[in-house]
Amino acid sequence: MWWVIAVVAVVVAIATYLTWLAARVDRLHARAAAAYATLDAHLVRRAVAAVALAEAAQLPTLMYAARIALDAGPEDREVAENDLTRHLRSVTGAPQDVLDSLVHVSRRVALARQVHNDVVRDALAVRRRPLIRLFRLARKHPVPAYFDVDDPSLT
Repeated sequence: MWWVIAVVAVVVAIATYLTWLAARVDRLHARAAAAYATLDAHLVRRAVAAVALAEAAQLPTLMYAARIALDAGPEDREVAENDLTRHLRSVTGAPQDVLDSLVHVSRRVALARQVHNDVVRDALAVRRRPLIRLFRLARKHPVPAYFDVDDPSLT
């Protein structure tokens, strides 16, 4: 009779551990989605600030690059943001107040990108664990991806 109690205790312990792992996977993927949403919001703010800078400094190429970054789809987003960063680095003679707000927003983008990539790294590490792969605990979540762009901070 004691062996039945031992088997039930082992099964309950394993089920508890697997439930905890599944909850951890869910939390990490939720954090990755939230970090991407935050990064996306900061990228939109930076593009809007770039449009304001382009209007103030009369720079049509910067305006065009900012509009492309605003309208880019998920698959083209990294390329559009890299192009916008290159255009922003080449800006000279802009009004200081507009440039200061753009620098502030660009620093926030850099921080949001770092946080996003750190969360993605953690989520991918958890997805590679043997028990999570064996029991397919991450199957309902899409695989998170890094957001690799040039460093958007402008000084």
